[in-house]
Amino acid sequence: MATSIDGRIVVDGWPAPAAAAVRAEYERVHASYDSQGWMCGRITMEPFAKGVRSESDVARQYDGVAPRHDYVAPGEFESFAFALDARGRLAWESNDISGDHVVAVLSERVSEEYLAFLREKDVSYLLAGATDVDLAVALEKIRAVFGVRTLMLEGGGRINGAMLEAGLVDEVSLIVAPVADGEVGTAALFDVDAGADGSAPTRRASQLVLRSVEQRPAGLLWLRYDVVMKL
Repeated sequence: MATSIDGRIVVDGWPAPAAAAVRAEYERVHASYDSQGWMCGRITMEPFAKGVRSESDVARQYDGVAPRHDYVAPGEFESFAFALDARGRLAWESNDISGDHVVAVLSERVSEEYLAFLREKDVSYLLAGATDVDLAVALEKIRAVFGVRTLMLEGGGRINGAMLEAGLVDEVSLIVAPVADGEVGTAALFDVDAGADGSAPTRRASQLVLRSVEQRPAGLLWLRYDVVMKL
């Protein structure tokens, strides 16, 4: 991930030189991990999907009881883009993002109509969880079905927070830009959802151990932390 010094992750509105430097360094750091896939939440993936289903379409859910199977599109794929999309909101125009094969990670409640749409687009999908995505199950399937051993989690803040809270993050790799954002309400590196009644959720802080720090071009810092325990 990349953030301002106050932890915001949306670069829109940052000074143009800083935003450009962050994007370039982000890609260099990403490539250095030699991962087989990357994963984002639905909101982050919307610009890549280039389409969103209507609320009425999303509201049509699977009402059967028979188990349904994961789908792997035909073809040979070396790298993957995993989209966490519990309700099936994304209307994909393509099954490819810059050479990475798109895989939708869904809950069991998505309609058969939506699964048929994904198959027509040759978008692979995994079913993980009854009404929301079970993150641990999703990661098990990502490894078992697609052979991914190193997976980059790249936001937004809610999915980052959920994965960290679930104990599913091994390392935090963070580029810090010399920018003070200050925008109230902007997504942060790790966010937690409010309760159903709008109350603040119960959370547990996570202990990190600094592995390394490097100064990069344009005043950027690259920090690497190991995640070791919950507090």
